[in-house]
Amino acid sequence: MSRLQTPIRRNDTVLVTAGKDRGKRGRVLKVLPENNRLVIEGVNFISRHTRPNPSKNVKGGIMKREAPLHASNVQLVCPECGARTRIGHRTLGDGRKVRICRKCEGVVDK
Repeated sequence: MSRLQTPIRRNDTVLVTAGKDRGKRGRVLKVLPENNRLVIEGVNFISRHTRPNPSKNVKGGIMKREAPLHASNVQLVCPECGARTRIGHRTLGDGRKVRICRKCEGVVDK
């Protein structure tokens, strides 16, 4: 399987566009480029049944945690205009290549 590159990076704010959590916004916690998935804060919770392990100080029970979501089911939220948008690229005068919002032409990168 080829490694796809998503334009979304860690700590970006994204909006879920498909699935059971459609319409929710969250911050990207982890990017998994090998299978084109993202872990988003507060989105796509699963129940994990864990067995207690005193040597590792793990309590048993049912734990809720975020599961990875496919990158095609989210869109970036522009930090300047606040709208969900596609991402473009532009080279600035000082030679840096940055991501830009396709709606307001604002720079997405800090």
